[in-house]
Amino acid sequence: MSESELSARRGIFAMSAVFRVRCKAGSRLAAFGISAPLRVESMNYDAKIDAAGGAEDSSYNPLVAGDAEDRASSRRMWIIGAVAAVLMIGLWFLLHKKPAAPETSAISQAPVVTVISPGRSTVDGQITATGTLAARREMPVGSVGEGGQIVEVRVEPGQWVRQGQVLAVIDRSVQAQQEASSAAQTRVAQADARLAQANLDRALRLVDRGFISKADIDRLTATRDAANARVGVARAQLGEIQARVRRLNIVSPADGLLLERMVEPGQVVAGGNAVLFRIAKGGEMELLARLTEDDLAAISTGVSATVVPAGSSKGFTGQVWQISPVIDPQTRQGIARVALSYAPELRPGGFGSVTIAAGSVIAPMLPESAVLSDSKGSYVFIVERDGKVARRDVKTGGLTDRGITVLSGLSGSEQVVQRAGAFLSAGETVKPRLATPPKG
Repeated sequence: MSESELSARRGIFAMSAVFRVRCKAGSRLAAFGISAPLRVESMNYDAKIDAAGGAEDSSYNPLVAGDAEDRASSRRMWIIGAVAAVLMIGLWFLLHKKPAAPETSAISQAPVVTVISPGRSTVDGQITATGTLAARREMPVGSVGEGGQIVEVRVEPGQWVRQGQVLAVIDRSVQAQQEASSAAQTRVAQADARLAQANLDRALRLVDRGFISKADIDRLTATRDAANARVGVARAQLGEIQARVRRLNIVSPADGLLLERMVEPGQVVAGGNAVLFRIAKGGEMELLARLTEDDLAAISTGVSATVVPAGSSKGFTGQVWQISPVIDPQTRQGIARVALSYAPELRPGGFGSVTIAAGSVIAPMLPESAVLSDSKGSYVFIVERDGKVARRDVKTGGLTDRGITVLSGLSGSEQVVQRAGAFLSAGETVKPRLATPPKG
């Protein structure tokens, strides 16, 4: 208990004690037939003496005067008692009165947040996506011959190669001997053909003299034709062996950029599907951008696009050259292929983002700080007329240097929380402060 309360209570007890003493005194006098409390002037019931002559005033009646004084004294006591009671009640309420809380409204205690009224502006339609970089026309190169041991590799990844350039050489010691043998057989056949032709020529000169019959001419002609045919067979066999030998050289099928080398000298390779080199034809690259069905429907082949590879801030201009005719039933996405010219920063297999032009739209635009997202998707907080915060789900479009385009969910006249959305919850009361919207 405080000192002030203790002093007030002591005053109340003192006044109540005085009141009780006076009441008890009045009751005791009433027992003796006296209606007024004991007072000095009421006890003086002697005859009053006239100041001039000192004689007793014969008109003074002590009984009547005493009754009047008793009544006046009683009225004073009741008045004093009533005043004391009122004071006691007032002191009691004063001691037990609780301090009133300051009257502050919920609005005055609400936090101040910055809001923006975005309006609507004309924005160049853009579709953003991500994808994987790849060679536009990738050519796998392997051994098309009989195979064998690699004796030489003449290129390294990252080099430009020309059509027909030898990339690697396979051992050809066996095939070289076969080629020599076939060449010798060809020469033998050619010699036989020359001899047959000479015999036929001599016979034709003698046939007019009757030394050679016509039948001998026919036989010599057939011999000559057979010899010429054997020359053709020998030449064909020689050409076949020479082609096999040439196929032991692994050559580039076209001009392009060598992407991979998967063979080393001493390695034994077999003809078939084994890939030894990968070449990007002409060095052309592309980005395989994954888009939703709606985005695929909004673009067409030939539209421009800007690709930014991961780890670089430089953009590369290309164009959509092919749109996937099918949609993946699992992801509900399709692929748009963006053709790009060669650049050292564009590495197949890398990751990149793409912005594709998709016409113009009229829509609200918000700063990135105003748009939040969770498992349900993108949303913003708006402040209603009563100062309450409400959640509004939105569908966003492309990201530009001016902000994020809101395709649906906002009309543009709302007051959108600009920065503090992550610290608010739906239904909370705030004091909005309007900020300047981004210029359209």
